[in-house]
Amino acid sequence: MKNWKLEGKIVLLRVDFNVPIDKGIITDDTRIIKSLVTIKRLLEDNAKLVIMSHLGRPLKSLLPDGQLDKIKFSLAPVAKRLSELLGKDVLFSSDCGGADTKEKLTLLQSGRILLLENTRFYKQEEKGDPAWAEELAHMGDYYINDAFGAAHREHATTATIARFFDKNHKGFGLLMDAELQNAAKVIQHPEKPLTAIVGGAKVSDKIELISNLIDKCDNILIGGGMAYTFFAAQGHFVGNSICETDKLELAKELLEKARIKGVKLLLPLDSIAADSFSNEAKTITTTDANVPEGYMGLDIGPETIKLFNKTILESKTIVWNGPMGVFEMSSFENGTKNIAMTVAEATRKGAFSLIGGGDSVAAINKYGLDDEVSFVSTGGGAMLELLEGKVLPGVAAILHE
Repeated sequence: MKNWKLEGKIVLLRVDFNVPIDKGIITDDTRIIKSLVTIKRLLEDNAKLVIMSHLGRPLKSLLPDGQLDKIKFSLAPVAKRLSELLGKDVLFSSDCGGADTKEKLTLLQSGRILLLENTRFYKQEEKGDPAWAEELAHMGDYYINDAFGAAHREHATTATIARFFDKNHKGFGLLMDAELQNAAKVIQHPEKPLTAIVGGAKVSDKIELISNLIDKCDNILIGGGMAYTFFAAQGHFVGNSICETDKLELAKELLEKARIKGVKLLLPLDSIAADSFSNEAKTITTTDANVPEGYMGLDIGPETIKLFNKTILESKTIVWNGPMGVFEMSSFENGTKNIAMTVAEATRKGAFSLIGGGDSVAAINKYGLDDEVSFVSTGGGAMLELLEGKVLPGVAAILHE
């Protein structure tokens, strides 16, 4: 953040407080905790801090009478948790920019916080409505975007609003700044060899990611369900494994692009296959890329783990997006767990490792390795789009003068 003189100034801070809440209880406050570094800094600067965030998709989950569920999707529990974490009262507005907000603003003192109600209670938010964004902008002297997890959205409070502040009155928060700087270590000037580990169920979800990484990487390790689409494209039998038959030509194109670029695109050598999608299913370890009839591949096998681990340990920069198998089931977590442990080992030996959001973050956290890798991204979709080479609206709106 810039060296602004914020004493007594109203700072509009967009954060990502989209946390899981069950019956009014926050079940994971990681995103709130990650935002504290920016919040504390602004409070130390004696700003009057007005915080905005979305929570869920209330307009897509209306009550039977067509009304918003203002209990399920309220940020009130977040205000309570934020108050506990900071050890100071947090004012909470029942609206976002309306009469209650304006009344609470008159009570807001320097070094204190006002949290506004869910931005997505307003259809203007997801539409990126300029009139509403301008109205909100007029409440503050400065605007700071620290919501990396929502930076890929062209929404009113993540992008449109920033256009109503000049370059001297808008900027990134410390979390957003860290996300962008760490992504740049992979995207712009990676220390070589650069290895990408890409998993997940579908090739179609990661087409642009893999294609963009082929232009940058030395090695790409493919695991998860998407591997079987690549196998089928090569003429292997994949049994009942997940396979996007309409993406076989695309898989061939990606393999050919990697070959032409001299990039090692490594597919599994073997699989842990099961006769049903169940933790109690009968399992076998295949001896090659083929999966027998009646079986489905649900994890990478031991020979693949050896190959992938060797490649990871030889790397100087590592980016990981997507699990190697159905790691939520203990019978099929071995591949993902081993990769997570090896990425942590490579990091200890001096490699830079970026865990690029989504299920990879869940895996790193599951195995208690979040402090043993270089950076864990808070934004699944945003980090994915950044690695795909896209410009994020929430970033562009800050950089645009």
